[in-house]
Amino acid sequence: MRTLVLKGKEAIEKGAELIASGEVVAFPTETVYGLGADAFNEEAVKKIFAAKGRPSDNPLIVHIADISALDGLAEDVSEAAKSVISAFMPGPITVIMKKSEKVPLSVTAGLDTVGIRMPSHVVAREFIKACGTPIAAPSANRSTHISPTSAEHVFEDMDGRIPLIIDGGDCEVGIESTIIDMSTDVPTILRPGAVTSEMLAEVLGAVKTFSGKVVVAKAPGMKYKHYAPSCETVVAKDVGSAVKAYDDAEEKGLKPVIIARSSTAEKLGGRTHIDLGSSDAEVCRNIYAALHRAEKIAGFIVCEHFGEKGVCGSVMNRVMKSAGGKIV
Repeated sequence: MRTLVLKGKEAIEKGAELIASGEVVAFPTETVYGLGADAFNEEAVKKIFAAKGRPSDNPLIVHIADISALDGLAEDVSEAAKSVISAFMPGPITVIMKKSEKVPLSVTAGLDTVGIRMPSHVVAREFIKACGTPIAAPSANRSTHISPTSAEHVFEDMDGRIPLIIDGGDCEVGIESTIIDMSTDVPTILRPGAVTSEMLAEVLGAVKTFSGKVVVAKAPGMKYKHYAPSCETVVAKDVGSAVKAYDDAEEKGLKPVIIARSSTAEKLGGRTHIDLGSSDAEVCRNIYAALHRAEKIAGFIVCEHFGEKGVCGSVMNRVMKSAGGKIV
């Protein structure tokens, strides 16, 4: 299969044609690039899992272009869910609710709930609207590999696996959407993102974050290793630990690189590093691109610990999974 990379109106028109014919298409969102298919076409949805090598018990998120599409996807939408939708959609949030009978179980991994998201990315919205159907989509990368934030990242993983990548530029947010389960008594964050627990608490009053062993995953990113580079990756608890891990790796003949924000990079004494920028938003936007770059130039990656609060806490959720939880 030849994989095309197209931009603009031509890309959207071609993408809509492919979706209508039961194919999969990679498309940009503000978070990461998605790999989409018609959410109501079970055979097309199967192609998503095949292209990614994704386990079938890992649910997909359904993407919509307009709030009115909720009516055919979710049932018993609570007032609390409506308040979250009103506050944060379109945007980097996925809301889990009871699914309608129209949503295939292949999309929800057999669950009676469905995650629904309305991207804020203009190209994503135009694409979904042109398709005329909700689009089921996980991130457009091989299963467990680093999520893509550019069309180039998608091409590296999906060349020859899918027919089309719609190039909408680099993703503005840079990590996957926050997922909040509104089907439970207490709203529960299943995956943190740019819409933080603090932001949600302002709207809901009470919100908790999932912790514990995952038996049945209600959301993507809960049950399996994710976001992982092809080489060993560790998280350093401070600058000294990062320097030591780097030097130890170099002594072993590995080619190390440190991923850090600007203030930390200045303290690395000339060691090879990738600078994520100064602000929390820059760290979030650039983390996946840095991991992609790092695995190409190095054999050992050391990532700074960015903290547990706000959006940096969400970034660390991804980084810790990238490193398999290894802290030095």
